[in-house]
Amino acid sequence: MGGDDERTSSPSTPDSPLPGASHTPCRSDPFHNSRLRRFVVLAGIKAARCIQRDRSPIIRLTPTKCVKLGSYRDLAEARTMQFIAQHTSVPVPKVHCAFTRKGQTYIVMQYVKGQMAATTWKTLSEESRTKVLRQLKKMVDEMRALHPTNSHIANVDGGSLCDCRLPTSLERFGPFEDTQAFHAFLRQGLEQAPPDCPEVDDMIALHKREWGAPVFTHGDLSSLNIILRDDDIVATLDWETAGWFPPYWEYTTATQVNPRNSFWKDYVNHFLETWPEALTMETTRQRWWGAF
Repeated sequence: MGGDDERTSSPSTPDSPLPGASHTPCRSDPFHNSRLRRFVVLAGIKAARCIQRDRSPIIRLTPTKCVKLGSYRDLAEARTMQFIAQHTSVPVPKVHCAFTRKGQTYIVMQYVKGQMAATTWKTLSEESRTKVLRQLKKMVDEMRALHPTNSHIANVDGGSLCDCRLPTSLERFGPFEDTQAFHAFLRQGLEQAPPDCPEVDDMIALHKREWGAPVFTHGDLSSLNIILRDDDIVATLDWETAGWFPPYWEYTTATQVNPRNSFWKDYVNHFLETWPEALTMETTRQRWWGAF
């Protein structure tokens, strides 16, 4: 349940095919999308707004249920949580209902009691921290054991992706035929650096390397998205950036820490495989094309 920052500048529009992008994008389907359920959810939101009186994207409907509102007009996050629950033991909130209406998504899910790792980390003993990091590593290993059906960089349903940290005006982008097409998108099709920019040429050379088959990736394994009770992980949140990505993507995105989460960078290598060259490559891309 993280923040939704926006980026600007992209030569493409949501309906125009990106270089190397798949020409058969698909949307994730609604779930338990009856008229009665939609009415109950929308009425519950209206009533809760009168009490909550803020514009948080998370609204508590009952002691055990909440709804996440989004403007991405795609239900891939709900489908991802269902997929992860079905194929791994990674703890995610149970999805009760998901639908779109007037350009907005509504995901009704289990409300999981606990504290963000970001707020409780300082109070944990070293033993408890080690336990949490071991749990995270096991979860990542389970996701890495999932096998894609093709080489596409795409969401759980083979459709478009979302990441507000990328320098694009697109609310969603892709899917891409393979990692090379994804990399071309990240550098906006640039094939040769301007004069006196050797680091960009080095980045392009790294982009064109073989990085291995895509792996299933959360895309934002931040302490802000990990819910703890004592030293047990009871939920992982904010799966909107998830999908099939190059193997290094989990590591490089996890190191892009939010200022509220700066301490987390020191712990990433305890639960993720390190990719030093990929981090150099991504650092150059962020310097030239922006991040956050």
